[in-house]
Amino acid sequence: MSETLDLFGSEMPEKPAPAAPKTVVAKVQALRAQLQQWAHEYYVLDAPTVPDGEYDRVFQQLQALEGAYPELVTPDSPTQRVIGAVLDGLTPVRHVVPMLSIRTETDNEASGAEAFDARVRRELELDDSAAPVEYVAEPKFDGLAMSLRYEHGKLVHAVTRGDGEVGEDVTHNIRTIRQIPLSLPADAPPVLEVRGEVYMRRADFAQLNERQEAAGGKLFANPRNAAAGSVRQLDSNIAMQRPLSFFAYGVGEVTPVEQGGPDFVTHYGMLMQLKAWGFPVAPQVRIAHGAAELVQFHEFMGQERPQLPYEMDGVVYKVNSLALQRQLGFVTREPRWAVAHKYPAEEMPTVMEGIDVQVGRTGKLTPVARLAPVSVGGVTVTNATLHNLFEIRKKGVRVGDTVVVRRAGDVIPEVVRRVPGERTAYVPNFRMPATCPICGSEVVREKGEANHRCTGGLFCAAQRKEALLHFAARRAMDIEGLGDKLVDQLVDGNVVRSLPDLYRLRLDDLASLDRMAEKSAQNVLDALEKSKSTTLNRFLFGLGIRHVGEATAKDLARHFGTLDAIMAASVEQLLEVRDVGPVVAESIHTFFAQPHNREVVQQLRECGVHWEEGAPAEKAPQILAGKTVVLTGTLPTMGRDEAKELLEAAGAKVSGSVSKKTSYVVAGAEAGSKLTKAQELGVPVLDEAGMLALLRGEDV
Repeated sequence: MSETLDLFGSEMPEKPAPAAPKTVVAKVQALRAQLQQWAHEYYVLDAPTVPDGEYDRVFQQLQALEGAYPELVTPDSPTQRVIGAVLDGLTPVRHVVPMLSIRTETDNEASGAEAFDARVRRELELDDSAAPVEYVAEPKFDGLAMSLRYEHGKLVHAVTRGDGEVGEDVTHNIRTIRQIPLSLPADAPPVLEVRGEVYMRRADFAQLNERQEAAGGKLFANPRNAAAGSVRQLDSNIAMQRPLSFFAYGVGEVTPVEQGGPDFVTHYGMLMQLKAWGFPVAPQVRIAHGAAELVQFHEFMGQERPQLPYEMDGVVYKVNSLALQRQLGFVTREPRWAVAHKYPAEEMPTVMEGIDVQVGRTGKLTPVARLAPVSVGGVTVTNATLHNLFEIRKKGVRVGDTVVVRRAGDVIPEVVRRVPGERTAYVPNFRMPATCPICGSEVVREKGEANHRCTGGLFCAAQRKEALLHFAARRAMDIEGLGDKLVDQLVDGNVVRSLPDLYRLRLDDLASLDRMAEKSAQNVLDALEKSKSTTLNRFLFGLGIRHVGEATAKDLARHFGTLDAIMAASVEQLLEVRDVGPVVAESIHTFFAQPHNREVVQQLRECGVHWEEGAPAEKAPQILAGKTVVLTGTLPTMGRDEAKELLEAAGAKVSGSVSKKTSYVVAGAEAGSKLTKAQELGVPVLDEAGMLALLRGEDV
């Protein structure tokens, strides 16, 4: 071992530290700035721009320079503190016991585990004849660290890591995670802080991104981003709609033994007690004796990793004895008794033999690289996503190039970059097709968007399931009983090929399906019959026109009065509708310009789907035009949706956050941080009566 590795406790001969050259000082400052930026992107923005391995590499460069020139070490260096920040809008909470991070061992081979064991034995002054050290080995989850505080058996606070000293209070969102108990058994101590990881399972992440794309929302880069973004929402209703999970891996403050607290002796025993109190603990956690069994665990989890339902990028080793943990203590920001042992980046070079185009459930066209088979992380990869045309141009890849392939997020292979080298012949740039490869409909790319999309939403076979589920949704046509499993059977069995086919279903069509008894089949037919009588705005929303949500559908119905008027409207006429901008207007016009979409609408009408129509509604006075209003708390006589509808009808923009540009905050019972911020900024605060007076045009 090199004598410069005194970070691990090796004794060094005393000698004066060399003065740091100006070039080293500049390098240290640049590395710190880069790490701070990356940490901000990862912890605060939940939008990392570099892989973990790159962060670790730069972190180790900084550690080495600070080790060589100790006079350059400062309290605010990334090596001396946990990096993080409290988001504006979430209440800061100070941790009683700091949430520190652990050292990352980036030696991905068996020697990484052996080096950790050697450091521990050296610190404990154990010679070769001493028994192996007992460790606990755990998976390293890729999620968001969380501290759950229970007082007298009740969950009182859920706090993020933050900067290790102060985190964010996200109790309102954590309470929505069903795996986390809200109360504990009677034998739990008066005070118990449970530390663990909030994460999102792979299958749940894939379904979330499908829903996000269908709604025209932001797509998450990976499950960790999705989990972090969900936990830190100000509105718990959003978190409730995003499937989160939790694993416990430690404790913070706990009532002392002398005051009736638990007498934990080992880390493993503590985990088993947490499990007995109702907290989920990773099933792979096990005791390992010495370096050899640590290596075995690292290899075993590496083999299991592709099959796990959640993401992990390494394993964690901890000394099992809590007494030995206390004896080992900490070095600056990290415990000496624990380490994270990562796996190598799963990247391999191969030849890109062609580019195909796939059409997703929402009409998005994705270019996919056809590859010479290559093993990446133990899995043979023959296809990898290129994301979109702009990514292909950015990476400069063409058919025939040697490219580097990564299993992004352990699930979806992606082309990372081109391997430099001369092309032996001219190869033209890839171009997206002008028509959908599935249905032949026109392909468009909206201004400002990177993705190309098929316009045949009601006609394209690739989008059939998504179109049916959206059409049947509660806020659209509200067809009870027409869920995922039934739609899968109807489409996969080629029973339903378009929306009108739903209304042509017969009893025997449904009764013959798997797990569909005659009574259940009849219930679905009854629901279909009931759905024929609807409203124009529900029908419009159910068609799944891109960018047309419930509010826009209502505005269109109110403005035009009839479906025929909407279908015949020009882009200029559509722009006259409240809150309809150029992108939305173009999307509506393009949708109804497609003959097959008009044909589907006509057939639905012929099947008996109907609604009341009339003259365009008179425009309500826009007395709040240009005003921004924020709703918070519970109003005494009306729900938030009703209040929002009244405000929007009067021309107001209803926002979810308070700023200097907010015109009014309407506060009800149990108003929280939004009310506090409004008072700090001097924004006028109204109750329900004041809001109604404002809507009547009265001075408030």
